[in-house]
Amino acid sequence: MKSTLQAVIAGVGLATLLAAAGASHAETNWQSHHPWRTQVNHRLANQNHRINREYRQGEISRGQARDLHAEDRGIRAEERYDASRNGSHLTAAEHRRINRQENGVSGQIGH
Repeated sequence: MKSTLQAVIAGVGLATLLAAAGASHAETNWQSHHPWRTQVNHRLANQNHRINREYRQGEISRGQARDLHAEDRGIRAEERYDASRNGSHLTAAEHRRINRQENGVSGQIGH
């Protein structure tokens, strides 16, 4: 009886360990960043800071800041969708399209 209980406990422990390793592996695959994804996401973060700074300084209104943040969220959603279809990577065409969209938002933010 005691060895059966130990075997069950060991089996549950092993199953838990394997499940955790599988979940960790899945996260790692999604989080392995393609250089274009990293560049896009850093640029979106930078634009987010610029929008907030200009709003705090009174250069843009609350509504303008809200609209610019919404545009950036849309671009980020597109980036994630594109990457989800390509094994966590962006194609060259997707990268160019996202950069053009970011250029448009950047031009609206100012300097």
